[in-house]
Amino acid sequence: MILEYKGKLPTIHPTAYIADNAVITGDVIIEEDVSIWFHTVIRGDVAPVYIGKKTNIQDQSMLHQSPNKPLIIEEGVTAGHQVMIHSAHVKRNALIGMGTTLLDGCQIGEGAYIGAGSLVPPNKIIPANTLAFGRPAKVIRELSDDDSKEMNRIRNDYMKKGRYYKSMQKSD
Repeated sequence: MILEYKGKLPTIHPTAYIADNAVITGDVIIEEDVSIWFHTVIRGDVAPVYIGKKTNIQDQSMLHQSPNKPLIIEEGVTAGHQVMIHSAHVKRNALIGMGTTLLDGCQIGEGAYIGAGSLVPPNKIIPANTLAFGRPAKVIRELSDDDSKEMNRIRNDYMKKGRYYKSMQKSD
């Protein structure tokens, strides 16, 4: 469901896959080859939301923001099932594990991996290419080449799945 909010309608690239039961409203930009999965809610009714190319936002995730604090997700990000992102900045090729919460002003570095079930508190900065985990999240170690390869595999699998599901949707 794509909804206008106070004169702002989401801008969605035609190659993006949006599940039929996802809800996207307001000041939201979704770039090419993005996939937004089942029962996800993205509300751009307080501040802007930007989702970069080749990103996947998996099932039952929630994206929202606080006043004057946009939510920015750069290219190639994976947000696992039931992720909550609130006024955060997630940099390129990061992976946010299932059930994780990112709070206002936190920054997730390029290629970082946030382990499942983590809580990244307000204004916390997670460095690039590190694994962070916990409630609150703490950096555990640098990522290995195998970690990065697995993150890339997941990202590519979701891009392929999104393209498949997009091809199965009825044209308007």
